[in-house]
Amino acid sequence: MPLDRSLDREDYCYLTTSGRVTGTPHTIEIWFTIVEGVLYMLAGGRERSDWVRNLRTTPSVQLRIRDRRWQATARVAEDRPRDAGIRKAVADKYRARGSSDLDDWERDALPVAVEVDRELKKES
Repeated sequence: MPLDRSLDREDYCYLTTSGRVTGTPHTIEIWFTIVEGVLYMLAGGRERSDWVRNLRTTPSVQLRIRDRRWQATARVAEDRPRDAGIRKAVADKYRARGSSDLDDWERDALPVAVEVDRELKKES
């Protein structure tokens, strides 16, 4: 199920992973972009980031943008030929919004892909 590109207008998404030891849900607020229906984010801490270590153990995650939520599958985007384009797409989105000094982050961060499985019902 591809994500609607119009969601890319938002500054942040919220990714909830399951703790790799406790199974406790952990939610982060993070920058993202959507490319060909897939949401991408960059982990500045690379493999040291808790959320990356969590999704490596349990790739089933929840994603929220605005008031919409999805069950999704996350993975480190290890497709080397696409890495540079994904990194650039995420960094360019935030450069266009006035963020600066993103060159090191764009070059060094670990790309993570989130593919939506199904949309969850809105909470009442």
